[in-house]
Amino acid sequence: MAAEHLVVGLSGGVDSSVSAYLLQQQGYAVTGLFMKNWEDDDDDEYCSSRQDWIDAAAAADVLGIELEAVNFAAQYKERVFAEFLREYAAGRTPNPDVLCNAEIKFKAFLDHAHTLGAQRIATGHYARVRAQDGRWQLLRGVDPGKDQSYFLHRLTQAQLARTLFPVGELHKSEVRAIARRIGLPNAAKRDSTGICFIGERPFREFLHRYLPTRPGPIRTPEGRVVGEHMGLSFYTLGQRKGIGVGGQREGSGQAWFVARKDLASNTLWIVQGHEHPWLHARGLRAEDASWIAGAPPAAPDGRRFGAKTRYRQRDSLCRLRGDRQGGHGEPFGLDFDEPQWAATPGQSAVLYDGELCLGGGVIASTSASEAD
Repeated sequence: MAAEHLVVGLSGGVDSSVSAYLLQQQGYAVTGLFMKNWEDDDDDEYCSSRQDWIDAAAAADVLGIELEAVNFAAQYKERVFAEFLREYAAGRTPNPDVLCNAEIKFKAFLDHAHTLGAQRIATGHYARVRAQDGRWQLLRGVDPGKDQSYFLHRLTQAQLARTLFPVGELHKSEVRAIARRIGLPNAAKRDSTGICFIGERPFREFLHRYLPTRPGPIRTPEGRVVGEHMGLSFYTLGQRKGIGVGGQREGSGQAWFVARKDLASNTLWIVQGHEHPWLHARGLRAEDASWIAGAPPAAPDGRRFGAKTRYRQRDSLCRLRGDRQGGHGEPFGLDFDEPQWAATPGQSAVLYDGELCLGGGVIASTSASEAD
């Protein structure tokens, strides 16, 4: 019987390379696929796609597998980057990695793998997939410091059914040890930071290319104007550096933080001190819900879930407003046991039940208390 053909997304990093090796060891016939998702400034010092391609090719050579490059830049610009700009223009702070996974890595990539004769794909994400009672579940990666289920919470049953995460059962240290043992040239390559079209470039400078400046007042809670911002798109809630009022250490003498953005009056509101009440929310409203099971979890009175309002945040206990409120694509609300710091519109609120990732939605607004 012929071995099943799998296509592995080879990014040039150690995680995807070891994923391909582990699948080979399990008896799969593996092909590597390198995805090029950005080409506007491919020669730019901040975009590493050329080096990533070289690293992916070198790893494929060691593993003895074929490697194909596919250009998804047009799909990326239409499905991910355009939405990224719309969100920033609206004063929100989007997470393009979440949308990229849903629209490119587990949609366009899946479709392309099918044309290569593969029914399933694999990536180097730190997460796990499990079949349970006829449904597919998304679980956290075993390594708590590398778990990437937050970025994968919009995946559907159909996508999970055709996806493997080989390194999800391993810690990062184990992945690097395997890479060294089998002689992968990227065994010590550092993890990528951010998405390619931003990379490690100055973020505000990058946004300037695509979004116009629209200066307006910077105000304190008392209404006093203490400066001028360059445009609300260029600031995010909880931001401390780069506000432009650093020299004004008045009142408490504490650092300034971005606390609110008022698009109607084009006003940036800032507060002093990390613990200022304006920076904390007891509740939030999220939109465009996406549930792994296809429907929201049952939430009888008193049931608590864990939730993250940003990546790498620890789980916070919360209650899902209403019983099974907020179906797929619908809004939903969360009330937290403890205040959440700088929960930011545009970011994702993702729910968990222990190790199980349930899904989530995009934060639309926050409130100081359940009654607000």
